[in-house]
Amino acid sequence: MKKAAAPRLALALAAAWVLLASSPFLHGQYVAPQEPGPAPAKWAQLEKDVAASLRDFQGVLGYVIKDLESGRILTRLPDRRFPSASMVKVPIMAACYQAAEDGRISLHDTLKLKRSDKVRGSGVLRGAATGTPVTVEKLLELMITDSDNTAANMLINLLGFEYLGNTFHGFGLDATNLSRRMMDFQSRARGVENYTTPREMALILEKIYRRTCVSPQVSDQCLDLLKRQKVNNRIPRYLPRRVVVAHKTGLEHKVCHDAGIVYTAKGDVLISVLTEGDTGAVIAERMIGRIAKCVYKAYTP
Repeated sequence: MKKAAAPRLALALAAAWVLLASSPFLHGQYVAPQEPGPAPAKWAQLEKDVAASLRDFQGVLGYVIKDLESGRILTRLPDRRFPSASMVKVPIMAACYQAAEDGRISLHDTLKLKRSDKVRGSGVLRGAATGTPVTVEKLLELMITDSDNTAANMLINLLGFEYLGNTFHGFGLDATNLSRRMMDFQSRARGVENYTTPREMALILEKIYRRTCVSPQVSDQCLDLLKRQKVNNRIPRYLPRRVVVAHKTGLEHKVCHDAGIVYTAKGDVLISVLTEGDTGAVIAERMIGRIAKCVYKAYTP
């Protein structure tokens, strides 16, 4: 047995020597493993570029920029509460899926469009005939991809403010509230407002991205709807058309937002930008686009 083991030992030692001889450690060529996302120098430059782009912006702007692989993060006023406008449709979407998971509703339930449901602003349902049947699943699609305000209000009426608020808290959204329906400017004039923060919009989007929002299947459905967003004049504004962005916008008087996930070859990055002020929508939209452009630049060679 000892004579048979000797040749095997010799072969093992020879193999080990070949591996050692070819190792970069032996020749002073060790290269540290590459970190995910942009290199630290590029990340530092990104912070400078974003700050420079904000110099002439006259409104209030808060953001969270997070590399979803390394966890590196840049923030500005992340916990400042902004009127949420249509951004609140993201947690409404998640809450509707939660209600379906709990058996409270079915995605195949059909609601009939009422005249009182129809409101101004974005969306196609306001032009549909009264009495038109619409499934919950279709309402979710329209609320996210077309930012349909009528669809959002029908879902709010279906589940109620109390259920939606409690479910928001269950998602960890403590600063995000739903106190009025979409386009209810009479309530807004009385000081009744829906709010959220850059950090909490980033939080719900990251839950969806990591497939921990309600369930992996629900998260995938939410992400698919966000990728089909038709309002692309903010985060995607200056990005190449081939770049996939899963996002949701928000726009009302004096507020303009966008939050989403940008998919790049270098890694995926979350961008949540909320603005408020008298700058006008076009200037705010361009500002959000410039921030996203700075981020994308850091993720390209």
